Amino acid sequence: MYLQLIEKMLEENKTSLMLVPEISLTPQTVDRFISRFGEEKVAVLHSKLSVGERFDQWNKIYKGNAKIVIGARSAIFAPIGNLGMIIIDEEHDGSYKSETTPKYHTKEIASYLAKEKNIPVILGSATPDLSTYYKAQTGKITLLELTKRANEAKLPKVEIVDLRHELAQGNKCMISSKLYQNIKQNLENKKQTILFLNHRGFSNFVMCRDCGSTIKCKNCNITLTYHAKQQTLKCHYCGYEISIVKECPECHSLNFKHFGAGTQKLEEQVHMLFPEATTIRMDIDTVTKKNSHEQILNKFKNEGVDILIGTQMVVKGHHFPNVTLVGVIAADSSLNIDDYKANEKTFQLLTQVAGRAGREKEQGNVIIQTYNPDNFSIECAKKQDYHLFYETEILMRKQLKYPPFCDIIVIAISASNQNKAFQITKKLHHYLKSRVLNENLGIILYQGMPAPIDKIKNKYRFRIIIKCKFGNNTIQLINDMLEQYSKTKESKQEDIKLSIDLNPNNWM
Repeated sequence: MYLQLIEKMLEENKTSLMLVPEISLTPQTVDRFISRFGEEKVAVLHSKLSVGERFDQWNKIYKGNAKIVIGARSAIFAPIGNLGMIIIDEEHDGSYKSETTPKYHTKEIASYLAKEKNIPVILGSATPDLSTYYKAQTGKITLLELTKRANEAKLPKVEIVDLRHELAQGNKCMISSKLYQNIKQNLENKKQTILFLNHRGFSNFVMCRDCGSTIKCKNCNITLTYHAKQQTLKCHYCGYEISIVKECPECHSLNFKHFGAGTQKLEEQVHMLFPEATTIRMDIDTVTKKNSHEQILNKFKNEGVDILIGTQMVVKGHHFPNVTLVGVIAADSSLNIDDYKANEKTFQLLTQVAGRAGREKEQGNVIIQTYNPDNFSIECAKKQDYHLFYETEILMRKQLKYPPFCDIIVIAISASNQNKAFQITKKLHHYLKSRVLNENLGIILYQGMPAPIDKIKNKYRFRIIIKCKFGNNTIQLINDMLEQYSKTKESKQEDIKLSIDLNPNNWM
């Protein structure tokens, strides 16, 4: 569909912008477009390009030589002269929202450009963002539905494995007996398997079994993750790293236990269970070098590697004809997060990863391992029923006043001194509360509280949450608050940061 729409734009001598959520998807997308339209018409923009490559691509676009621009989030700002259409693939993906200042959302920039230039924006997804689908249901945007898979391929068969039963039967391995049998059969049939686990590293944390203390980052209030290959403990927030601890710093015990599991541990267990199988791992730790995304995916696709183990990098948009089995190791990891979108993210992840299986003639199998088999998002993912999920979730959002029925503004305060950050939070909250009460602004204002991870990079973090219908009144209120804050002595101190985010993706 995208290729045909772009061909129409080329006939009209207009340029198309094609956005994808992950850099790992870019090589695959670029290959398809170059094989169809030729290399001279295609430009590519993403963060892994060198400065020289970025300049060359930018120049190619600026001079109008590129008629198709492919890229990740920041490509929305490419200097396209004769823009005819914007396509945002996997539009539900959280990476389209920038978490660093400026905290823009690609879809909002695209919408603005579309209105300015009177051009269409195409949002594509098998699991649309709930707010996007709500707009389609209420007639604000047009809904087009594809009811069949490409090549008339059958939907994969999805099975749920209750990990509580596995434990009761004495199986403490990360791979359930059901998944083990399926992987074994796949290996015998010379078919490929994808194993998805959304945690990198070997184990999530290390704990002393005598006193119960955990090894935490010295800069952040979070436990360090054990990486077996490097024999290190790492912080995935600030990058702090230490060698593996052999003695408890609290009670000096040598009795340590690794809890939780990551992709490294999964890879180790796969090697133990299937010593004859070839494996490859794809996570942040294995894609640090340039073009490593492409090399891993090409190796899996072209060299007949039996099992691909990965985080959510392996979930989106990839087409591997020989993959007939997908195993989800821990479906609960995205359920247990401090986010009103937890159910939505879980459903999207599970449905997307299931879509990697059986994309050709042979029907695929998907095995989802979970401790919460009755959770409705997991049930809907099993049925691959987006409409059922949407109808259930949208009612909950309406009752609890969450997007799309309101907007959420998070005012984040951070400082190297905890008391200072707390006092600023109190002052800002007091100002907002008096304005909301006196002017009857129709805003729900919550008490200032520490953030879920209350210390990152030696900065103590607090936040104030506002629920509202975002508009001129809210903008004026926030601007007035910032003006008042700018008059205080705290605003001049470099170690104090104030940031404001509208409908954030990351609630940590």
